[in-house]
Amino acid sequence: MESIAQKIKTNKLVVLFVSFSVLFISLFLQYEFNIKQALFFLVGIAFGLTLMHAMFGFTGGWRMFIRSQRSVGIRAQILLLGFSSVLFFPVVANVFPELSGHSALGQVGLSVLVGAFLFGIGMQLGGGCGSGTLFTVGQGQTDMLITISFFIIGATIGSYHLPWWLSLPNIGKVSIINELGWIPALLSQLAILAILYRYVSWREIKQHQKLQDFSANQQRENFLEQLIHGPWPIWWGVIGLTLFGFITLIMAGYPWSITFAFGLWGAKIWSALGGDVANWTYWSGGYPAKALNQSVLADITSIMNFGIILGAMLAAALAGKYAPEGKPKFKRVLTAVIGGLLLGYGARLAFGCNIGALLGGIASGSLHGWLWLVSAFMGGIVGVKIRVWMKFDKPYGARS
Repeated sequence: MESIAQKIKTNKLVVLFVSFSVLFISLFLQYEFNIKQALFFLVGIAFGLTLMHAMFGFTGGWRMFIRSQRSVGIRAQILLLGFSSVLFFPVVANVFPELSGHSALGQVGLSVLVGAFLFGIGMQLGGGCGSGTLFTVGQGQTDMLITISFFIIGATIGSYHLPWWLSLPNIGKVSIINELGWIPALLSQLAILAILYRYVSWREIKQHQKLQDFSANQQRENFLEQLIHGPWPIWWGVIGLTLFGFITLIMAGYPWSITFAFGLWGAKIWSALGGDVANWTYWSGGYPAKALNQSVLADITSIMNFGIILGAMLAAALAGKYAPEGKPKFKRVLTAVIGGLLLGYGARLAFGCNIGALLGGIASGSLHGWLWLVSAFMGGIVGVKIRVWMKFDKPYGARS
């Protein structure tokens, strides 16, 4: 059997460029800040590699299930939530005093309900979620630069409007770990996840007679070559994201997040253009005010996002998949603009995206994460219908 390296055309120039960039940025962060900041950047690199090699996305997985009942993507997400919960709950509950980690708590109320619904629509129109936009930009999908640009604009506008949304009916922040105790909370959560896993599996079997395998068409003879060049079975992605997510929790003291950085970048750009962002309620106190007055490289979320892009670029080059696209068509530009705005605005209202609110929230015991999941999935259904209406996708039931 030919080796993977022989079958693919590794883009050696891009691999060299990314490798040099990673080394330079890591040394700079260590010199300018500290070794921990450099390590956060490297964890971001690992996230990007994992996302790209496993093609682990939330948007496509939801769309496959909504359109054709294929559940492999959603089943992988459920496993990621379950494994992460097992690792996160005892740390958040302070079972191990030497390990420090806090829950990603958000208000349970209308802001999450509306924000997550908008985000769900934006996922399908924009072509990616929080993590998806980053790793596809790294892959070279130039149209995603439009999505991420308007993601930033939407998040900035959302930070201005957030105080009003927070004044709407809500029950405050709810930690199921505090309410139930970490062991009953964990067992309850795992039971719900098991029911969801069984349900989506049943839907797929009912439609297609059997479940699609996690490793379908991705078996390679040489483990090391597959590890380096990909593609990875999606369950490798589950393991990688669980591991690096736990490392992030221990190092940062809170779960992995993405979209705070987008709002920060937008706020800094608006300030540079003369906007009075510092007087906005959201940016006037606490960590947001501190981040606004510091270098963007001092923000952990930002530096990890940069790492994700470079990590995905490296993985794409190693796999022979780095291929910047040409000029996108007008309709694609339009959906990227609308989708990006909905993603950014919705994420700010809902206290995060599929990573910060869904994964980080649920895995650390925040009730708002479950509300986010339900509302965003409903938005995803609407988004998929809009894609069909705009003729991006074939009508339901049409043959591929």
